[in-house]
Amino acid sequence: MSENFEPTNIIVTGGCGFIGSNFVHYVVNNHPDVCVAVLDKLTYAGNPENIAGLPADRVELVVGDICDAALLDELVPGHDAIVHYAAESHNDNSIDDPTPFLRTNVEGTFCLLQAARKFGVRYHHVSTDEVYGDLALDDPARFTEETPYRPSSPYSSTKAASDHLVRAWHRTFGVRATISNCSNNYGPYQHVEKFIPRQITNILDGVRPKLYGDGRNVRDWIHTDDHSSAVWTILTKGEMGETYLIGADGERSNIDVLRAILTRLGKPADDFDWVRDRPGHDRRYAIDSTKLRRELGWEPKHTDFSEGLDQTIAWYTENRAWWEPVKAATEARYKAQGQ
Repeated sequence: MSENFEPTNIIVTGGCGFIGSNFVHYVVNNHPDVCVAVLDKLTYAGNPENIAGLPADRVELVVGDICDAALLDELVPGHDAIVHYAAESHNDNSIDDPTPFLRTNVEGTFCLLQAARKFGVRYHHVSTDEVYGDLALDDPARFTEETPYRPSSPYSSTKAASDHLVRAWHRTFGVRATISNCSNNYGPYQHVEKFIPRQITNILDGVRPKLYGDGRNVRDWIHTDDHSSAVWTILTKGEMGETYLIGADGERSNIDVLRAILTRLGKPADDFDWVRDRPGHDRRYAIDSTKLRRELGWEPKHTDFSEGLDQTIAWYTENRAWWEPVKAATEARYKAQGQ
């Protein structure tokens, strides 16, 4: 059944990553009575600078692995909830080597569920719309909570597996769990391997950006702040055992997004290079978030994609020191993959 849950001490896994760190900022800025323990392994995608400057009396960084059961036995007691963001999430990397994805996304989720079960802690699982596979470009349908799972990549298949674990631990062991599946996020602190920041930083570096395949692949974009507010809504108001899809009606083709970035940065709209497509590249994602809006009263605030994109470009322009240290290695990896 639904509950009005008011946590005061939460664990955020992967809280130094892109979406996790934005959630930590959201909680600190909007819920002054809540303290956050960030559990992060600090892999290449986790950057402690993402939460630097947040008040030390409210945000604690615990460097560790979600697969470390002994660490979880020490950390979880005394907390109200686990909000699980930590994941290997980059499709290209999962194609190159699926191994870390199995360990983090499947085994890591198992370990956290066992800890939630052992200590009676509320658990929220952050997942992706990619577990549903893809839609045809001319298909009017959108993903709903009832859409069958049909993952395409090593990444999305491991996230699908983790979703199933959550449902099983709720039904069999009574873990107070919810799941959210969200569309593509954009905003500050996103690693430069991802689509929007990669294009922005290439242009800022004077490098022609690169576009997969025919560029017609469609993603349903949501600002990370809206994702954060949705997760908080589900954590505090969601019905146990339920899944909620998070989206802001932001469908855009990759080529349209790239051209918008080029134009905003003073470049011709066709000033990019085509590269070979990603294997198994999903064509279209689209989210129907009616259930979340109707049952829990959530609404996105950043519904103007153009305005959100302007803010994101401005952030990367003003924070070169944040992304420059990892840019060269990222592009070298893409070059080795022919992309």
